[in-house]
Amino acid sequence: MHMAFLKRHKQNSSHRNKPAEIKGLGKLAIVGSPNVGKSVLFKNLTGIYATVSNYPGTTIEVSRGKGRIGDRDFEVIDTPGMYSLLPITDEERVARDIIINDEIFTVLHVVDAKNLKRMLPLTLQLIEANLPVILVLNIMDEAEKLGIEIDVQQLESQLGIPVVATVSTSGKGIDILKKRIINLRISSSNLRYDDIIELSLEKIAKHLTEDFKLSTRVIGLLLLQEDLDIHNLYKNKINKNYDLVSEIIKETRRHYSYPLNYIITMHRQHETNRILANVLSDQEVNNDGIPERLSRLMMSPITGIPILLLVLYFGIYQFVGVFGAQVLVEFLEGSIFGDHINPYIIDVFLTYIPIPVVQELFVGEYGIFTLGVQYAVALILPIVGTFFLAFSIIEDTGYFPRLAMLIDRLFKQIGLSGRAVIPMTLGFGCDTMATIVSRTLETKKEKVMVTILLALAIPCSAQLGVIIAILSENPIALLIWAFFMVIVFLVIGFLTKIILPGESPRFYMELPPLRLPKISNVLAKTYSRMQWYFFEVFPIFILASILIMIGQWTGLFQLIIYGLTPLINAIGLPDDSATIFLFGFFRRDYGAAGLYDLQQQGLLTGVQMVVAAATLTLFVPCIAQFAIMLKERGAKTAFAIALFIFPFAFIMGGLLNIILTFSKVVL
Repeated sequence: MHMAFLKRHKQNSSHRNKPAEIKGLGKLAIVGSPNVGKSVLFKNLTGIYATVSNYPGTTIEVSRGKGRIGDRDFEVIDTPGMYSLLPITDEERVARDIIINDEIFTVLHVVDAKNLKRMLPLTLQLIEANLPVILVLNIMDEAEKLGIEIDVQQLESQLGIPVVATVSTSGKGIDILKKRIINLRISSSNLRYDDIIELSLEKIAKHLTEDFKLSTRVIGLLLLQEDLDIHNLYKNKINKNYDLVSEIIKETRRHYSYPLNYIITMHRQHETNRILANVLSDQEVNNDGIPERLSRLMMSPITGIPILLLVLYFGIYQFVGVFGAQVLVEFLEGSIFGDHINPYIIDVFLTYIPIPVVQELFVGEYGIFTLGVQYAVALILPIVGTFFLAFSIIEDTGYFPRLAMLIDRLFKQIGLSGRAVIPMTLGFGCDTMATIVSRTLETKKEKVMVTILLALAIPCSAQLGVIIAILSENPIALLIWAFFMVIVFLVIGFLTKIILPGESPRFYMELPPLRLPKISNVLAKTYSRMQWYFFEVFPIFILASILIMIGQWTGLFQLIIYGLTPLINAIGLPDDSATIFLFGFFRRDYGAAGLYDLQQQGLLTGVQMVVAAATLTLFVPCIAQFAIMLKERGAKTAFAIALFIFPFAFIMGGLLNIILTFSKVVL
């Protein structure tokens, strides 16, 4: 990634069907912190045309689209979230590489109008870099509700760049923004540091004789701030002068008792405060409205935990576990498939295709229709659908960042930050997607920890829904399973914190406003995720059915099941349970669905159900998740995680069985 400053990369192939770069168009880069409305603005400028691809040399996805402004076509790039030109996360590095490497026509810096004090320093950096910048004051409606008044013209005068107020969710201000894009001119920075830093910048600039995409001033500042990417770039590009520049940096550092990064950052913050003193009104901001009070309640441990339990009870247990996993599943599996679809399809094959092998493949015990399609549509789809709907509603309210603030203190005890709650929560929808999202975390150590915990202790929505449906008839059994999984999560998290090398993460997160969920947003998000399910997951069910059938025909599965049976018996489960663990490797929800079948047949006692559910939850990740682990974490880490989880699941299942048996628990 360091070499992105030296030459333009050729875009890697996308995982979608479009090329990752739209040739021959001027480029608009949308930059800014997370949760400021960048993606909504992207849709306003591009409509529905968009492609998503990995940025070269990384696993970070970047959205690109085509938009028309006036009589010109532009390529619009929605960059990952960034807080500074001095990157901490991989996302910030990619965002910086894009605005440098992609020959950007205009940089649209989108900020939350309520949080200008925190976000304006990045604007100052972009101006210092001599980039063509427009400051987009987004979420102006929320700022006005809080009594915040911004003198847009005065702010524009102070910064020397165009400033446009917008409400991207309603489209307000977008037409004005488009007009300003067409007529944009580059402005120079008026920001000055103290005499020592300014003198050092002048000395460094004399040695920056090569052509850099950023201004020599910003390159000098980043060198003073010890940006390793810039240092490596400079050392490779102008090796003969690097020692001289290093000596200038060391000499500058001697004048301060604090790191230069801190000194420079505080200078920008003071400049931000000076500018805003002339821009923000003196009107007292009302922070005691109902949304603000509710926001504080959500983040306080005393009130936040009961609120979380209510969300889990009504959003996950009742809506997903009861309505989705019981009511909808019973209707689809029993009435629709059991009484109508399956008998009709079986009759068609028996009547018109009198070939036993084909009949067995499509409508046999493990057939494509009778197992793959039925499980995917009748059992898993309603569970996944209700989860995605509930997740989208909760997400649209702005609750998840507040949950991250609430959980941060607990997560710190196991070496994670509150930011990790996002992939963890998403894992309850799909661990495969959540593993991809873990790339947004700050440190490699945290990414590996989250990957382990997702693979080990976080059940996906389909698996969770089936387990809840199975155990909900006995609330004590459900509580034992949940308590056991929480203990495993915390213990493994604490141990990985100690064992894995690397630094602990820092926590920072912007809080979007609390608002009532917008129906159109909820439906769009749910539809997008359901579409992902059908295109990405549904074919795996079909493929799994075929592989299972091949395994049955060749005797391979019987051999594997024979090998698993002693382990299954060791944790107190009958021989028939071995099959569900084998199926669970193809899809976690396949295994859970098999567990559901065993319960319906009355083959497991209450204690055995809890032990089976716990062991299956801890069991190795499904093929799709394992493939993403290989891609995101590398083969060595992925195989190490899988080799740890396999024996650990059975050890913990056996321990749980011993505890419940010797305690004479009856479920």
